[in-house]
Parts: sequence; C-alpha cells; structure tokens
Amino acid sequence: MSTPYVGEIRLFGFQRVPDGWFACDGSLKSIAEYQVLFQLIGTTYGGDGQTTFSVPDLSGRVPLHWGRGNGLTPRVIGERSGTETVTLIAAQMPAHTHALTATTNGSATTPGPTMLPGAVPATDTMYATDLTGSNTLALGSASIDMQGNSLPHDNTMPTLTVSYCIAWAGIYPSQS
Repeated sequence: MSTPYVGEIRLFGFQRVPDGWFACDGSLKSIAEYQVLFQLIGTTYGGDGQTTFSVPDLSGRVPLHWGRGNGLTPRVIGERSGTETVTLIAAQMPAHTHALTATTNGSATTPGPTMLPGAVPATDTMYATDLTGSNTLALGSASIDMQGNSLPHDNTMPTLTVSYCIAWAGIYPSQS
C-alpha cells in the first residue's frame, strides 16, 4: 500500500484498522497526541478544540463531496444530512386516484362485496340482478379510507458495508 496523506480517507474490505489509521467512527482523539491530523481537520467533525477533536463518523453514512453543484443544495465539509427513515405526509404525495368497483349481485342478507345501504323492504327490487352484460359496474374514482398509518418507511439506498479509515500518519499534504 502506498504511503497515505495525513487526513486521507480510504475504504478497506476488512474490519481491522491498519497501523497509522483510525476508523472513521466519530471517536474523540487527543490533540497533543495527533497534532498533524488536528492541523488538517480541526474540529470539523467534533471535539472541544482544546484537548480533543473527532475523526469523521461514516457509520451509516454515504460520503458526499462538499461544494455547490449546479441545481443542488450547497454542502460544507463536515455537514451531516439525510435520514434512514421518512414519514410522508399527505402534502408530499403526488395527486393520484384509486378505482372503486362494486357488483350489482347482492341481497340484504348476503352483501359480500356489494355496496348496500341499510335494510330495505322485501318488495324493493333495488338489489335485483337483471342487468344485462357484466355484473360489475365501475364507479367514479374515490378514496375510501386513509392508508399507511403515518409510519416511517425505509429510505436507505442499496448499500455494501465496508470499513472507512482516516490516516493519521503519512505524508503531510502540501497546498497548491
């Protein structure tokens, strides 16, 4: 493996943290012990800036480059955003309809999937099945009941878990 730049973040396909590296787990580090890394990242990821600083926490996170992309939200280095679960509200749902279909085959005693109002006199032919053609009648679009129960749904894109580490030993990156 080539000598890393201090502050460089790499992916590793194993759980062990190599010598000269820290896991990107948000842990606090001593400024006195890791001055070079602190000079580069400061308290961008946390710490008190007097005796401690934090390494980035990429646990459950997807890294994102800082800056302003055309038509995108501006991001600053160290900023955290996003969430694993989302609860949608009605205002966030696109306009849509649901078809409602009912059958004309029914009786006051065995309604099945038919649409029946309350009891009717025995002589009423409201539920007669003498329609010609299909026994189903497509009604207009309607919403019967709210669905979803306002429960959060998973918002995680497909992922593969690997180990992110940041170098605390190596070459100090020069500015150009």
